[in-house]
Amino acid sequence: MRIGELSTRTGVPSRMLRYYEEQGLITPTRLANGYRDYDERLVDRVGKIRGLIDAGIPTRIVTDILPCLGQPQTIVVENAEPGLVELLETERDRMTEKIEFLTHNRDALTSYLGALEVAGVERPETRAG
Repeated sequence: MRIGELSTRTGVPSRMLRYYEEQGLITPTRLANGYRDYDERLVDRVGKIRGLIDAGIPTRIVTDILPCLGQPQTIVVENAEPGLVELLETERDRMTEKIEFLTHNRDALTSYLGALEVAGVERPETRAG
């Protein structure tokens, strides 16, 4: 697929996808005409990259973490930078806090929806289309 389609499917701007490529996070193939061709598997990979970056993980560390997000494999740590453990622990704890917050809010919405159902509030009709 072309970069525009990958951008549309992932919600990541083309410019950012090129940055990911510069950082070695994604690697498209080159067609005979020189155009980049992005494999279907990169849709999932870009989503994972985006999630890590949105969580505050720098791209230089995302490169090391990405292999851990796929199939189970041996994790090899080489040349870990100073402060990496502290950074990752802080980000992990922040994610845990956010997950707990989101879970609480989801459960509150579920309870509210249940109360609406008990009160007889009907759902709006949806149109097929």
